[in-house]
Amino acid sequence: MIAKISHGSSLYGVLSYNQLKVDGLHADVLFGNRIIEPQGDNPYTIEHISRSFGDYLTANRKTEKPVLHISLNPDPKDCVSEERFIKLAEEYMRRMGFGDQPYIVYRHNDIGREHLHVVSVRVDETGRAISDSYEHERSMKVCRELEQLFSLTPATKKQWKEGLPLSPVDYGGGNLKGQLAGVIRPIAREWRFQSLGEYRAVLSLYGITVDEVKGEYGGREYHGLSYSATDKEGNKVGKPFKASVFGKEAGIDALEKRMQVSSAWVRKHKDIAARTATRIAAAMQTAGHDRTLFERELLRQGIGVVFRQNEAGRIYGATFIDHADKTVFNGSRLGKEFSAGVFNDLFAGQDGTQPVRQQVAEGEFPAGVRHGQEESPGEYPARQPGHSGIPEWQGRDTACQPDHRDSTAENVADAFSLFTPLPGGASGDQPAPQQRKRKKKRRYGRQQ
Repeated sequence: MIAKISHGSSLYGVLSYNQLKVDGLHADVLFGNRIIEPQGDNPYTIEHISRSFGDYLTANRKTEKPVLHISLNPDPKDCVSEERFIKLAEEYMRRMGFGDQPYIVYRHNDIGREHLHVVSVRVDETGRAISDSYEHERSMKVCRELEQLFSLTPATKKQWKEGLPLSPVDYGGGNLKGQLAGVIRPIAREWRFQSLGEYRAVLSLYGITVDEVKGEYGGREYHGLSYSATDKEGNKVGKPFKASVFGKEAGIDALEKRMQVSSAWVRKHKDIAARTATRIAAAMQTAGHDRTLFERELLRQGIGVVFRQNEAGRIYGATFIDHADKTVFNGSRLGKEFSAGVFNDLFAGQDGTQPVRQQVAEGEFPAGVRHGQEESPGEYPARQPGHSGIPEWQGRDTACQPDHRDSTAENVADAFSLFTPLPGGASGDQPAPQQRKRKKKRRYGRQQ
């Protein structure tokens, strides 16, 4: 298990980030410690939760960053029940010295694995600031203790060094090229996919799409790829980048070799596909005709799914993404019982609750159709595919760095002042960038 701790000044900012996840059905409130319970059937609200922290924050206004935001991340292979998640959070907070503090625990399911986000304050009820000395070392020690106590998969030194899995691209977060590179390179190098459609499905989880570029220039034919960032609706934003700027591994030649290697690996390790198929079948049996429940059950086991639908809502493609083994499967590769037609019949009339991410380029066949892996939609789909197990884009709240860390836990609390609402509402819409001033041309030579 890996824990990431961040300190911030904005209680509203960090609560808003988690509430947006709840509103999008990508999170739920697991429990609260010393949090005022809402009356009746009323859900938790930002304003309601804030009252539980108010006295603590007003008792000490000298501490610059009194807000605490922690993410607890078991290995994707660990299937942790709700009861164990509650005990895990309680034990972690107690051993870190926050057992008597007010805190609220959210369970997130938006990045192919269930994990926890805990919001608390570093000021006790007397106004005394709680020490953060050797916080990282103490947290690592506590995590290792809890791994043994709850029989969790131990995190390696490499995992602690590299941090959390890939973070989604944030178009407004700056250094777009760097963000794209931080996702594209490890996926192209480490993940196993057997078609461009499967590769595109993984990228779509992180706010990226890839398009084939073919044509003729100067009497010579060319064939390459271009990468673009996407917004939360799956629409391209910003300028596209040629594959060459991300290195050879992101180019068409290297990816085709990667597909061949992946195909050979999957044939040799049939147990991986069989295990993934077993988990999908179990989720189908549990969920019945409930698409939302099906996606949630898959997420508990570290599997994301990308459904592709046409304008009429018909599912014509299903891609499953095993985050633990970094392997992607079109449903039809796993068996006829996991083909697009089966899920279309199973979830007829359900759009799903997950936001969409991936965009099919104009003039291009939908992912998977070109390679003969999925059913034809009958007409070119104007509808974007629906996802589960995918990160969210929330403007400033998810400012990302291409270092494979969960930057939401690091940056969200710092962006706004204490109790102050986000600019542009809860979504934190980005202001328009300032225009650069033109530099005056310098004249050289002797002036008259």
